[in-house]
Amino acid sequence: MSTKMPPPTGLPGAFSLAGHRVLLTGGSGGLGGGIASCFIASGAEVVLTGTRADKVDAAAKALGPSAAGMVHDVTDTGSASSFAAKVEAEHGPISILVNNAGQTVKKPIEDMQVEEFERVMDTHVVGAFALVRAFLPQLLQHESPSILFTASMASFLGIPHVAGYSAAKAAHVGLVRSLSTELLPRGIRVNGVAPGWIATDLFRQATSADPARLQKIMSRIPMGELGLAEAG
Repeated sequence: MSTKMPPPTGLPGAFSLAGHRVLLTGGSGGLGGGIASCFIASGAEVVLTGTRADKVDAAAKALGPSAAGMVHDVTDTGSASSFAAKVEAEHGPISILVNNAGQTVKKPIEDMQVEEFERVMDTHVVGAFALVRAFLPQLLQHESPSILFTASMASFLGIPHVAGYSAAKAAHVGLVRSLSTELLPRGIRVNGVAPGWIATDLFRQATSADPARLQKIMSRIPMGELGLAEAG
């Protein structure tokens, strides 16, 4: 994965994020890795989080000196405040929070257990909410802070066999709408990005044993190509 991009042409500096520090959950690979690469290419520092130290450390090392890795489980909401304090103590206050951590369970509704549904919601929604609260004091210190949520096509479209994921991504849209109206008067922008199908390891795992599903997905993409997590 490339960690360097040429500056945007035509509007020099228009997309510069120099002076920003990003806390990115789910940043150890796939879409998270591409997001981190873009931030760094734009001049920001990035603190990646994930639940596995080896993956987080490897991702940070691959991205270079502007990236650092820290282990954190977003579902451990009781530790959100102490984690935020640790981030500030070790790296300084953040100015951008990206709620990107996620997981899914693909099962028909009669096979999906309540605990599985709850685990998906806890990762995407409850954990993200806890981090917004925990990092709010740091965000308010910056002149141009921002909170981002990784939404999905599932935020708007009905997709079978992923009830927990669909509910969680729809909830992201609700959080974005509510938090944006509440926090914008305090100077914090809140947005959600809903990507289409991205060529990540998670996508390949989900479709490698289901060629019919892969064919159906590709037939619905006008360009006939998957999106790429990497910038460029």
